[in-house]
Amino acid sequence: MRNWHRWAPAGCFSFGCLLLLSVQRQVAMPLRGDLDSLPREIAGFTGYDQVISDDEQAVAGMSHYSLRTFVDADTVPAFSVYVGYYEQQTQGRTIHSPRNCLPGAGWEALASSREPVVVGNDTALVNRYELANKDVRALVYYWYQGRGRVASSEYAVKWDLLRDAALTGRTEEALVRIVIPLGDGRITQPDSLAQQIARIMMPQVAAILPAAE
Repeated sequence: MRNWHRWAPAGCFSFGCLLLLSVQRQVAMPLRGDLDSLPREIAGFTGYDQVISDDEQAVAGMSHYSLRTFVDADTVPAFSVYVGYYEQQTQGRTIHSPRNCLPGAGWEALASSREPVVVGNDTALVNRYELANKDVRALVYYWYQGRGRVASSEYAVKWDLLRDAALTGRTEEALVRIVIPLGDGRITQPDSLAQQIARIMMPQVAAILPAAE
C-alpha cells in the first residue's frame, strides 16, 4: 500500500481508456412515455405549450422538450415549467446549466442556494436562484434527473455522467426548470409554490424517463 502512488498514473490511464471506449458504445435511450403527458393542471393553474425555435433547439441540443406557461383564471402567466431531455450526451450536445446560461441572457443572480424537496420517503436537493434582469425579478428552481438520480450539483452530475458513460454507455438525462416571476404580488409564497410544483414533477418525469439499471 505504501507504493500506491506508483500505480496512480496507470489507474488514471486505464480510466481514461474506458471513457474513450465508452464513446464508441454509447447508447441513445428513448423515453418510456411522452413529455406531452406531463401535468397541464398544477396548483389550480392551467398550462399551455410554448414553442422553442429551431435555432434555439439546435443550440440547446435536446432530443425532446416540454415548455409550458401556466396561467390563472384571468389567463395571466404565473409560472413556467421546462423539461429538456437528452437521449445521449456527446460533444456539443450536452445539458447547458442554467447557472451559466441565465447570465448570458441578461439575468443577475441575487441569491442562490440548494433546497430540499421531500417527495414521499425521499428527499432531493434542487438549485434555487433568485434573479433580476433590470426591473424584472424571478425565482428559479432547477435540477437534473436521469439514470435513477435527482441531482443539483453540476460537479456531481458531470462525474456521474463520465462514470456511467464508461461503465454502462448511458448518458441520458433531463433538465427540469421552474420559473416564477416575482414582484407583481400575485404569487405571495413563491417558494411554497415552487416546492409544490417540484414534488409533482419529479415522480411524473421519473415515470417517463428510461428505467434505471
